[in-house]
Amino acid sequence: MIQKWPVKIPIKCYTEKPRPFRLMETGVRTIDTLNPMVEGGTGFIPGPFGAGKPCFNTQSPKNADADLIIMAACGERANEVVEIFVEFPELDDPRTGRKLMERTIIICNTSNMPVAAREASVYTAMTIAEYYRNMGLKVLLLADSTSRWAQALREMSNRMEELPGPDAFPMDLPAIVSSFYSRAGFVYLKGGATGSITFIGTVSPAGGNLKEPVTESTKKSSSLFLCSISSPGR
Repeated sequence: MIQKWPVKIPIKCYTEKPRPFRLMETGVRTIDTLNPMVEGGTGFIPGPFGAGKPCFNTQSPKNADADLIIMAACGERANEVVEIFVEFPELDDPRTGRKLMERTIIICNTSNMPVAAREASVYTAMTIAEYYRNMGLKVLLLADSTSRWAQALREMSNRMEELPGPDAFPMDLPAIVSSFYSRAGFVYLKGGATGSITFIGTVSPAGGNLKEPVTESTKKSSSLFLCSISSPGR
């Protein structure tokens, strides 16, 4: 069976979408203790390249309180994506006792792929998350990195000769980021069941500048700011 859906249009097959109110364990003690997440909430991890942001994307799925894990590798280096494909099939899932890969979906889009595919990768991941959310599942969506997604938006905007904004990003970048983050959330489905999408993205500003447009737009849209601290070995 094949179902077709335009990935940029949210799937709204639910009766109510309240403000998230349930705590969700990510499986990372520092976050669960100092910056607890809510089921259906949003968060982002800003930091320069080499700060260890992808470490969260590999640690959280192992013990997160979620029925399904979706990982969107947007513009990542090929070696980082290969590590996921090599490591996850060998990990035991503490929830089911089987392999973790069986409840993990990976949207792979490396940095050498076209910018149009890079833009579509995060929308594809979110649409798949909405599909499983409507089945009554708790979905954890991880995207690395939304900065490369924004860079793809910038390249496409420049090629279409649209009016540029700060740092040549699209003028409506804050609206694009906000509308995407708003697709996450906790919902009541028809029949009384519930489902949720908890979204965490990483932001990689050039030179670690947290005042650049992508970071500033994400701050306005995300409900949780997770700090990224570089480890001595990186």
